[in-house]
Amino acid sequence: MAAASSYFSEEQQLLLKNAIARNEKKTSGEIRVYIDSVINGDVLERAAEIFETLRMHETHLHNGVLIYVAIESRQFAIIGDSGIHQHVSQNFWEKVKSEMIPFFKRKDFTGGLLHAIDETGAKLKLHFPIKKDDINELPNDVIFGE
Repeated sequence: MAAASSYFSEEQQLLLKNAIARNEKKTSGEIRVYIDSVINGDVLERAAEIFETLRMHETHLHNGVLIYVAIESRQFAIIGDSGIHQHVSQNFWEKVKSEMIPFFKRKDFTGGLLHAIDETGAKLKLHFPIKKDDINELPNDVIFGE
């Protein structure tokens, strides 16, 4: 089993980090990307566990979004905290996920994640525009699991 980080060059990791930062400059929302190689169990349960571990539920406006991928298991999930979830339906997250699949099928994991980051950022900007006193509550780094 390959390490999750082995699927992304340093340049690709920087592209993802910069995409998160660029989108967060337009919103008070927070976007995190977490990547595992494999997952044992339910993908939504794992994503919820990571969401909690990363303390994403503690953002001021409850507008954090986690994009979770288990590459070798070919599973992924997007979950938003209660603040953003009350503005967008589960259909929105499913739409973004379905748009990521063609990227992932051709092993363009970076492209799929960039698409999801931009789509999520646009929705966060719409419902949680940036304010003058906004602070970046969570780091923008891509996080790799085991």
